[in-house]
Amino acid sequence: MIRAAMGLRCARLIGALAVLCLLTSAGHSSEPESRRRGVEGKLAPAWTGIASWHQLPAGAKSLDVASLRGKVVYLYFFQSWCPGCHSRGFPTLSEMRSAFAGRDDVAFVVVQTVFEGFSTNSAAKGLETMKKFALDIPMGHDPGPNGSGSVLMGRYRSGGTPWTVIIDKAGVVRFNGFHLQPSRARSTIEGLLTPPL
Repeated sequence: MIRAAMGLRCARLIGALAVLCLLTSAGHSSEPESRRRGVEGKLAPAWTGIASWHQLPAGAKSLDVASLRGKVVYLYFFQSWCPGCHSRGFPTLSEMRSAFAGRDDVAFVVVQTVFEGFSTNSAAKGLETMKKFALDIPMGHDPGPNGSGSVLMGRYRSGGTPWTVIIDKAGVVRFNGFHLQPSRARSTIEGLLTPPL
C-alpha cells in the first residue's frame, strides 16, 4: 500500500514536470505579459513627447516613426554616461550605419532616454557622444516631463540602455533588446529588406 502511494506520487510529479517542459518548449513564459520587456511583434509606438530633436533633416522640427513607414528603422536608446552604450551599442550602430550607407530604405535614429543622472545625461552630452562616434543621424533627447524619466522608454518597455529596436517597413517591431551583435543586426536588417518569395 505504501509502495502504491509512493508510485502514484512519483507518477503525478513526472506528469507535472512533463507538462511544465511542454509549456516551456512551446514558448510560453510564466512571466506575466505586464513584466516582459520590449514590444517585439507589435506596432512601434509613436515618438511624441520627446523634449528636443537634433541633427534632423533640413526643415524638419521633429521626427516620428510613422513618417518613416516604408523604411527599416534602426532605433537606438542610450544615455551619455552608459558604459555599455559606448563599448557595445554605439560601435554596433556605427557598423550598421556604414554597412547600409546610401540606402534610402534604411533609417537610423537615436534617442537619449534619460532615467537617471539627469544633469549629466543632457542633450549637450548626448551630442558630444554622437560626435565621438561620428554619427550625423537624428538624435532625440527624452528626459520626460520636468525630468521625470523618459516617456519613450516606457512606451517601448525597454529595460534601460543600451537598448536597440529594429522596426520593419510596415512599422512593426522585429527586434528589441540589450545585446545585439553586429552579425545579427546586419542579418535582421537584410532579412527585412528582402521581399518574401
